[in-house]
Amino acid sequence: MPELPEVETIRTGLEPQLVGRTFARVEIDDPRLTRPHDPREVAAELEGETVEALGRRGKYLVVRFVSGRALLIHLRMTGGLLLGASRLPADDPYRRAVVRLDNGSDVAYRDVRRFGTWLLLEPGELDPYLEARVGAEPLGRGLTARRLAEPIARRRAPLKAIVLDQRLFAGVGNIYADEALWWARLHPLRPANEVSPDELAELVRGVRRALRLGPEKRHVPCARPHTVAQLPGRVEADELHGHPDPPAQLATDVGRDAAGLGRHGGDEKKVSVIDTHPELPGRGQLGSHCRSDVGRHGGGR
Repeated sequence: MPELPEVETIRTGLEPQLVGRTFARVEIDDPRLTRPHDPREVAAELEGETVEALGRRGKYLVVRFVSGRALLIHLRMTGGLLLGASRLPADDPYRRAVVRLDNGSDVAYRDVRRFGTWLLLEPGELDPYLEARVGAEPLGRGLTARRLAEPIARRRAPLKAIVLDQRLFAGVGNIYADEALWWARLHPLRPANEVSPDELAELVRGVRRALRLGPEKRHVPCARPHTVAQLPGRVEADELHGHPDPPAQLATDVGRDAAGLGRHGGDEKKVSVIDTHPELPGRGQLGSHCRSDVGRHGGGR
């Protein structure tokens, strides 16, 4: 799933192509993309809108229009934005929408698993919508251990579930939650209300460090086709982040199970220990195996 660093990379790649451009024609072929709203009605409303800015909040891409409206795009599991729809086959079954711009270029939205969403908001609706769902940006000044102390002290949920809570750590998903816990040296199953103030401060630092390394590395493990083609940040499948200090600590699917998110397909074995693999020089893949890699990277699989 694209997380904050990947969505930010997509934003910076698309920004110069979209800002100042007008949506000349919009085709939305998948009704799930805009449900419960009719995709034809949403497409018609988008036509003629001029892009004022392209922003990001958490995992959301925020297309702000001159009219005051905003289009919220959430890529979910496998959504992707591709500059140049002509590069896709005409019968591509995963192309869900195409936006043709006033300069003749176009942007295609492609989604294999169809979990992504487009939501058109009227003027004044954007901020209340995001405030109810998305917390402080982890790389900004708003996220501090002091501000997190009170809400976390009331929760016995596992730390992994806390880090995945978008109202607390906006934009952090499974991969970077695992990375953050690795950097903070905190077990993903540990109850959140048992964490000391110093450990909470380490967790905040771990989240920031993990997210900052994402854009620097320009790749993520188990990549899905969610990046903009021919732009910085292109992801190649099966690339892995690398920690400089082996051995790697693997908690495999502990965090996902603790958060109630389920296991990756096909493997019914639940792992509830941290394994040390001296043969793995890479970063701790705390639960970040993808389907094709199950069984390849150790972790008791």
